[in-house]
Amino acid sequence: MKRVIPVLVLSVAGLIPVWRYEPSTGTTSTTEAASTPSVSSSTSSSGSSGSTTFTGTTVTTEKGDVQVQVTFDGDKITAVEMLKQPNHPQTTAAVPKLIVETLTAQSADIDTVSGATLTSDGYKESLQAAIDAEAAAASASPSASASAAASASRTVAGSTVATEKGDVQVQVTFDGDKITAVEMLKQPNHPQTTAAVPKLIVETLTAQSADIDTVSGATLTSDGYKESLQAAIDAKGA
Repeated sequence: MKRVIPVLVLSVAGLIPVWRYEPSTGTTSTTEAASTPSVSSSTSSSGSSGSTTFTGTTVTTEKGDVQVQVTFDGDKITAVEMLKQPNHPQTTAAVPKLIVETLTAQSADIDTVSGATLTSDGYKESLQAAIDAEAAAASASPSASASAAASASRTVAGSTVATEKGDVQVQVTFDGDKITAVEMLKQPNHPQTTAAVPKLIVETLTAQSADIDTVSGATLTSDGYKESLQAAIDAKGA
């Protein structure tokens, strides 16, 4: 009996490594760490000449209107900016998540943010419209491009110009070569600026260029407006 006990002990000890390294038969999930892309809210004036900006449709939801503007470098989405969104805390929290997912997925096939279903759905619909517009422009054949350009409406955001009063940025809509609309994306919160902007826009639509007069009492805003406007015109012609 004294000789049997050590043999049993050694047998059990020999089984331990077998149990320890026995392969698992269950399903193993692997999480791959991905870098989070930065969220851009404006178009850089130093972007490549191939950068284009398309505005999605305005989608009406029960919480409010949703509209996005998408910047592409070639066929890559490099920035998404919210032009319209509901004034709601859940929307404010959801928008950065939606933008990050868009930059990662490079499409509108993204998840709905919990607690902001209406905003998420409106965002994805407006985003898809902008993506479709870019795809249609990119797929136009060289022979059809010239005739399509004359009738196609295109929206381009100018650079953000920092002034002592605050940032100024304009967005210009072209119908062919004609400027049909100008929208202020950023402007100083100042009474003189508020009064000057409509005058600047009217002058732009009349002159069809950035060669317009400075509005008295709003020199800084006027200069910033003209610089951003010229950047948008240059980008459209590139």
